[in-house]
Amino acid sequence: MKHIAIFASGSGSNAEKISEYFAERSDVQITLILTNNPQAGVIERARRLHIPVVVFDRKTFYETDRILDLLKNNKIDLIVLAGFMMLIPASMVEAFPDRMVNIHPALLPKFGGKGMYGHFVHEAVVANKEKESGITIHYVNQHYDEGNIIFQTSCEVTETDNADSVADKIHVLEHQHFPRVVDEVLSSLS
Repeated sequence: MKHIAIFASGSGSNAEKISEYFAERSDVQITLILTNNPQAGVIERARRLHIPVVVFDRKTFYETDRILDLLKNNKIDLIVLAGFMMLIPASMVEAFPDRMVNIHPALLPKFGGKGMYGHFVHEAVVANKEKESGITIHYVNQHYDEGNIIFQTSCEVTETDNADSVADKIHVLEHQHFPRVVDEVLSSLS
């Protein structure tokens, strides 16, 4: 059995879609959902899906090995960042080489990097008068949004779109593609 840990900081819609995708599978388990936000909507989603939730603070994440040890003790094969807002510590990146993926709500390398997440990305896309946006699923390294790209797909951005309508289009792409790409990455692991 392969074990997945999902990190999320927000509502958790992608975490839920991934969990639902694997729900009937006997060879894959969503073992943990971890969050740095004690108010995150992902906590309630995880409870509803009967997936253990771990809430941690910044100090625990960056100044101890507790989260890394938890991942190792639970024999995690793949870490999925699904709207997780913190930079991953180098020790964790090194412990899970090419076993950690992130989704970004734009076509990297455009609109990536520190501070470029969620609504900030969509506002920048609209302000820049982009003709398209999309999603990028990539491996995680020690820099925001710079890991090797696994998958990208795009959607049209029209002159009448605003940040909210672009966000809606992006969510459709995320929910449609992220679980399948996670499955493909998991299948490629030995």
